[in-house]
Amino acid sequence: MSKPTREQDDSGSGLEREHSSVVLVVDDELAIRKGLVFLLRNEGYRALEAANGREALDAVWQKRPDLILLDLMMPELNGLEVCRTLKSRESTRLIPVVMITAVYNQEEKLKVIDAGADDFINKPINLAELRARVRSLLRVKHMNDLLDCADRVISSLANAIEAKDKYTEGHNGRVSRFAVALSRAYGLTAKEQEIVKMAGILHDIGKIGVPDSVLNKPGPLEKDELEKILAHPREGEKILKPLRSLSAVRDVVLYHHERYDGRGYPEGLKGEEIPIYARIVAVVDSYDAMTTTRPYRQALSRAQAIKELEEKAGQMWDPELVRLFVELLRQDKVLALSCPVEPEEAVFI
Repeated sequence: MSKPTREQDDSGSGLEREHSSVVLVVDDELAIRKGLVFLLRNEGYRALEAANGREALDAVWQKRPDLILLDLMMPELNGLEVCRTLKSRESTRLIPVVMITAVYNQEEKLKVIDAGADDFINKPINLAELRARVRSLLRVKHMNDLLDCADRVISSLANAIEAKDKYTEGHNGRVSRFAVALSRAYGLTAKEQEIVKMAGILHDIGKIGVPDSVLNKPGPLEKDELEKILAHPREGEKILKPLRSLSAVRDVVLYHHERYDGRGYPEGLKGEEIPIYARIVAVVDSYDAMTTTRPYRQALSRAQAIKELEEKAGQMWDPELVRLFVELLRQDKVLALSCPVEPEEAVFI
């Protein structure tokens, strides 16, 4: 078997990729641990070792390995406890964990899977099987790292949009926080809340193509300028289209300006035809737009913005989401900005 320092990609294009993969071996049996470390280093990996669960967690926090070979039965913290801890944290949940066990019964295997392990290998260890599983899981890990890097680039692009518009500094972050609070109140799962969180950050990414002079224009927009603004949901959807990891976010970017009565844009969706994530972002995006100063108007107070939300519930926004969000605002469970001016009719863009 060739060493995994350089390899062709799966597409057969011949592109080569450097590997500096770090594998953490966790086992309280010295002979097994040293044997696995020797094997991994001989294959070209960088191998670390830990003799128990607590040492393993310390090594993960300090070294951030690319893969963990984890013994199930150990003193102090066992493999299940270590795995649950790692999979419960955002910073470590994507590190592949291969559980190594001498237990063969089905009940224990189900516990391993339930703890979040990505794979398991029985003792005595078949070295050929171990090599294959390590290579396969590291390949997936490196792909996830690439996707994560792409997501970070896109997020940076969203921040660049805020820099173009002096009136919307902090807007994406606030929309993201508001959206998470509302999605939690609505009963969405933790995974769904993560989608909404990212959607809040990226919802206006299509404005990257809108000239600064249009974004910051203090007076009414000309027809061609308004068309540029109204095109930003589709432009944003195009930017995110190549990233399959952001497919759910892409729908929010495209549909967050749809109205509950079907009079929104770009497709005129109505009611529950609009994806729930987009309906959530629509409510909180409009609230933040109302309560911050824009080039075409001054900010509204929290009370004025709440009145606007309640009056237009069922027309512009999902009435149940408005009810929940207003309840959060009145209980001070989300940050609310205020500026004392009279409410006015406006298209929030």
